[in-house]
Amino acid sequence: MQVTIDKNSGYCFGVEFAIKMAEDEMEHSDLLYCLGDIVHNDMEVKRLREKGLVVIDRDQLHELTNCKVLIRAHGEPPETYKTAIENNIELIDASCPVVLKLQHRVKNAFDKMEKENGQIVIYGKKGHAEVIGLTGQTLEKAIVVMEDSDLDKIDYNKPVTLFSQTTKSTKGFYELSQKIEDRIKQAKGDFTELDFNANDSICRQVSNREPQLQRFAQENDVVLFVSGKKSSNGKALYQVCLNENSRSYFIENETEVDPEWFHATDKVGICGATSTPMWLMEQVKAHVEIMEEKFLQA
Repeated sequence: MQVTIDKNSGYCFGVEFAIKMAEDEMEHSDLLYCLGDIVHNDMEVKRLREKGLVVIDRDQLHELTNCKVLIRAHGEPPETYKTAIENNIELIDASCPVVLKLQHRVKNAFDKMEKENGQIVIYGKKGHAEVIGLTGQTLEKAIVVMEDSDLDKIDYNKPVTLFSQTTKSTKGFYELSQKIEDRIKQAKGDFTELDFNANDSICRQVSNREPQLQRFAQENDVVLFVSGKKSSNGKALYQVCLNENSRSYFIENETEVDPEWFHATDKVGICGATSTPMWLMEQVKAHVEIMEEKFLQA
């Protein structure tokens, strides 16, 4: 079998930057707290935990004082920074620059919408770390939509400004944008630029992976998509592979690989989410190659 790792897979810039910051800090400190999993991949979280990274939640943050806490790439709402000042916590801020820029845009748009009696709508997953950071810029007034049923939360007689979580599907964003536009026209009978402002805030480093993965899935007989089960990005990108190649399999690590998936002459492609470390994909590749040797010996 020919086994290849997709060169475009692996960490996006934001995640890579956050992990580098964590590792650099832990070289000089015995203990570093991280607000939430630094990345949606249990294998990587375990590796960093063994180096001294302790994952905490927001309730635990309020109980800490005089320590260091890492903010991961997803970003945080203003409340987190306020708590840090009150509790004398030093923040190691690894927020992704793309996310920080989006937070700033959402805050400015919210201030404008407040004056115009309008609404901020965010296309994203409610409760997702990045979305929490974005809604925090709007005093929690932003409307989070993901499914068609969520669209009923919007008042279509008021102005709407739409943004997207940076890791959502571009196709999904434009489909949602069109549905909102249609509902505004239905409610008002006409449509002007003042009624609706749609901002495509999806990270291109993430969205560009969709066409790259489509090609990769087509080029291989079997696709092993490596991702943490918590990763929204992983679920979306795996679906891209599956749509192109029915012999695509979602795995968290090499222990989930099933020999029954393969034929002796298969071209096997290994790829992953923006939260999948390259070392894990290499581990899967080594496992498949060892597995092949055992079959040949048998």
